[in-house]
Amino acid sequence: MTDRDRPRYMISVAADIVGMHPQTLRIYEQKGLVQPQRTPGNTRLYSEIDLDRLRLIQRLTTELGLNLAGVEHVLRLEDELRRMQRRLDRLEREMRDAVDQIHRQYKRELVLYRPPTELLPTRKR
Repeated sequence: MTDRDRPRYMISVAADIVGMHPQTLRIYEQKGLVQPQRTPGNTRLYSEIDLDRLRLIQRLTTELGLNLAGVEHVLRLEDELRRMQRRLDRLEREMRDAVDQIHRQYKRELVLYRPPTELLPTRKR
């Protein structure tokens, strides 16, 4: 878990940081737009990543005028894009590793050809 993933802000603090009412955060959670962690006592705790997501929701609704259904669609597409990017990064790493392995194998199996420097003597009859 990175520092940005670590849940640390209670709902009132998170709402204050992003400039929203705590009830708005509860509604967003109810609609599945944000998923804060819960303490054993069931207190919501928001991470920096959650706050970034709340800011994005705010930008989508205020600047672009999207309704919550549109926001949900955009967030789903962004999540899918992140998953695909991670998959692409993993596949690129695997491909580079495979190419490196093939290069190492070629270097082990490569035999240098050295042309003869002198002609072999011919047999006299």
